[in-house]
Parts: sequence; structure tokens; C-alpha cells
Amino acid sequence: MLEPGVLTLAATPIGNPLDASVRLMRALAEADLIAAEDTRRLARLVRELEVETTGRILSYHEHNEAERTEVLLEALAEGQRVLIVTDAGMPVVSDPGFRAVRAATEAGFRTTVIPGPSAVLTALAASGIAPDRFTFEGFPPRRDGRRATALEPLAEEQRTMVFFESPRRTAATLESMAEAFGPQRQAAVARELTKTHEQLVRGTLAELVDWAGGTEVLGEVVIVVAGAEPVAARAEDLVEEVLARAAAGERLKAVAKEIARAHPGVGASELYDLALQRR
Repeated sequence: MLEPGVLTLAATPIGNPLDASVRLMRALAEADLIAAEDTRRLARLVRELEVETTGRILSYHEHNEAERTEVLLEALAEGQRVLIVTDAGMPVVSDPGFRAVRAATEAGFRTTVIPGPSAVLTALAASGIAPDRFTFEGFPPRRDGRRATALEPLAEEQRTMVFFESPRRTAATLESMAEAFGPQRQAAVARELTKTHEQLVRGTLAELVDWAGGTEVLGEVVIVVAGAEPVAARAEDLVEEVLARAAAGERLKAVAKEIARAHPGVGASELYDLALQRR
């Protein structure tokens, strides 16, 4: 049940309307004000869910978010039950909502979330790429030069990376990723998740570039890219840290043991002997 004067964010289905939660359906029916990224998409969703909305519906997207946030705050101040939904998935995550959350928090209003479908987690779970540590990078820049500049610092990122992309830029983005991360990096492209024509294509970035260039990519796209393989440390690279800590008052042998333990493949005695030579 929605609470008066509380800002509620609700996740909506990313494709299949049957993924809607009972809490989402009740929230849509109870809200006094629904801020929707696309009011037409919302109208279709409530028809599919057979939910009757009685509250005011307000368009709330990236182009009017600043001015409409004030409307949401006024409604909260009046004790209304305010709900934010986007086209698909969770508000705030590459979608409108962050400005409202920050403004509501600063104004002293409580914010709560109705969890639900997530394209990020759905693609990650199905990708077959290590999910234990990952980073969400959102949409890469649209222009080739800016996209290459943005991807370059991620080349050594060891966590799995998840990106959103539009179907018409998928091929170009995969090419940029192959250049930045290397053509043999493992990746997966997920499209139309939870929908009738759901597709998941796995392979190296080089293979995915060939796939995207030979087919018409349609629908919402999530790209999952494996993280970089860790580079094994060498004793020569660690000796300066050992000497610096020893100079600060720590025992040389104890420091060598501690640093060696943190870097598999580096022997404590080797590191200690090298530090003695450099001293």
C-alpha cells in the first residue's frame, strides 16, 4: 500500500507484462499522481495488466524532469501518494528519477522502491560471463570518437561490464569495443529480453562484430563484456612499495611477507632479497 507523502519508484516489465509484480499493480491503482516517462506506454501497460488508475498521470522524462520535479514535490507536500515509473525496468537506472529522489530527500520526504525486472541483471544472468563482480556502464557515447575515448579507460577493468545500446548503434559500438578491449574478449549481446523474439548471442567481440554486421539488429539491446584478465604482479614492480614502508618504520621482512601474500606468484624471500639489493 502506498503511503501519503512518500515518493515511490516502481520497476516495470522490460518486455513481458506478466513479469509485473502484484505490488506494482496495486501501486498503479492507488497512486494519486503517476509520473511516467511515456504516458502512452503506461496506458498500454495498465490495459495489459487490467488495472484501473484513478490518479493524475504526468509525463516525466529527460526533457522536462527539472520543472516536473517541482510538481512532484508539491504533491508530496500535500500528502499525495506519488509514483514514478519508466518505460521499462527501474527508474533512475539510465532513466528519469534521480533528480526527483535527490530533491525529495533534500526536502525531507521519504523515498521507497517497489523492486522488479531489471535488464541489467537479466542479461548478466543469461550471458554465461562471470557475474560475481560487475559494473554497469549505461549507454556509451553516440559519436565514434567520444565512444572510443570513454571505452579506453575500461580496457583494464577486471569486473564484468554491462552496457545498454540502441539497435542502430550496436554494430558500431561492438567495433569500438573490439578495438578498445581486444577482438578476443568474450562478450554477449542480449536483445528483446523476456519478449517473444528474445535472443542472446555469445562469442568474442570479433565474432559479435561479424554477427552485427551481417544482420539487422532490432529491439532493446544489452551488451555484456567480460572483464580483463588480471596481470600477474612481479617482484620488481612491488619492491618500491616495500622500501617505502620500511623507510616509514616497518620491518622490512614483515612488509615483504605481507605484500607477497597479497600478490600470488610473488615469493616473500624473493621480494625481501630484491629489497635488500635496492636498499
